[in-house]
Amino acid sequence: MMWVGALHAGNGFVHVKGTDLIQPDGRKLFIQGTNLGNWLNPEGYMFGFSKTNSAWMIDQLLKEMVGPDETAVFWQRFKDNYITRKDIAFIRQQGANTIRLPFHYKLFTDEDYMGLTARQDGFARVDSVVKWCRENQLYLILDMHDCPGGQTGDNIDDSYGYPWLFDSEVCQQLFCDIWQKIAAHYKDEPVILGYELMNEPIAPYFENKEALNNKLEPLYKRAVRAIRQVDKNHVILLGGARWNSDFYMFKDWTFDKNIMYTCHRYGNEPTAEAIKDYIDFRDKTGLPMYMGEIGHNTMEWQSRFVKLLKQLNIGYTFWPYKKVDGSCMMGIQRPKMWDSVVVKYSEAPRTTFKEMRESRPDQEQVRALLLQFIDNCRFENCLPQEEYIRSLGLKK
Repeated sequence: MMWVGALHAGNGFVHVKGTDLIQPDGRKLFIQGTNLGNWLNPEGYMFGFSKTNSAWMIDQLLKEMVGPDETAVFWQRFKDNYITRKDIAFIRQQGANTIRLPFHYKLFTDEDYMGLTARQDGFARVDSVVKWCRENQLYLILDMHDCPGGQTGDNIDDSYGYPWLFDSEVCQQLFCDIWQKIAAHYKDEPVILGYELMNEPIAPYFENKEALNNKLEPLYKRAVRAIRQVDKNHVILLGGARWNSDFYMFKDWTFDKNIMYTCHRYGNEPTAEAIKDYIDFRDKTGLPMYMGEIGHNTMEWQSRFVKLLKQLNIGYTFWPYKKVDGSCMMGIQRPKMWDSVVVKYSEAPRTTFKEMRESRPDQEQVRALLLQFIDNCRFENCLPQEEYIRSLGLKK
């Protein structure tokens, strides 16, 4: 990607033209990159946890082990060190042109989240990534991974087991208000490719899933109207239900001139037949389709799928950039005794205060392990996963 002067000057934006994305200088943009998962939307498995698998559960776990003050310190240090300028430069050096940034809606409210209970630092954190992306000639997609009330009903949206967003007028208004506030802040920022309104809405587990699915497009339209009141420049990305896999509920794709759709895929065969629904929907709408999440598979599978996506003109960002162990671009080493102390407590019965007391590990030991985790997650202490990176097909 050639970083053109028009973008630096702020008078050009990526926009939709047919099934392609067009850069300010008129050239096509084929999205290739990664996701900054876990940084602003913690997920348990990226820390090595299994039962403790969403942000509020992780926060509760930490508070049980070291108390609220130490937990707040941990989250601040985590945000300061997990993703830095060095990480963004490294991503660019691997050949990426785009980063998808998952974030929690609470970063733009005064709700208790990641160590802050007021004056949340959402804009400061995103602003830093925008600056680093500009320095490294990368585009940025903002992805509300965790919406008010929960849009999915599983651990990935940090909810309470049901997509309450679709049943709550209060949550829907907050959802639209936050997106309007974000759009007003970034309306003149060409580094931002677009706004992805919500991640993987409506898990398939609910008896009323069809009724929920039918509420998806109307809420998307409502949020787009709110955004367009302040920002007519940026692309808006819409994901399908059932892990961004079902698109049949979308009936109107002409309500805005600068929208596109986004899908995800983690399994099945890396063939065109396996994603035929995505291709057919893309061709029917005549709008771009983008694979926002792909990965957690063998190197051969990933390499084959990337080649296919390039042939099909479906851009992609792999999930995630960094986590414990492998299956990512940068692996975090688990501190010694992390599993035997922190993970062990996360797996222990903790449904009563008696169980908490009996299972709780030594506080000083936990503090030391948390500090070590922060140190290990810093760019210079992570391990580049070379074979994984090659499988992403980012370099020509």
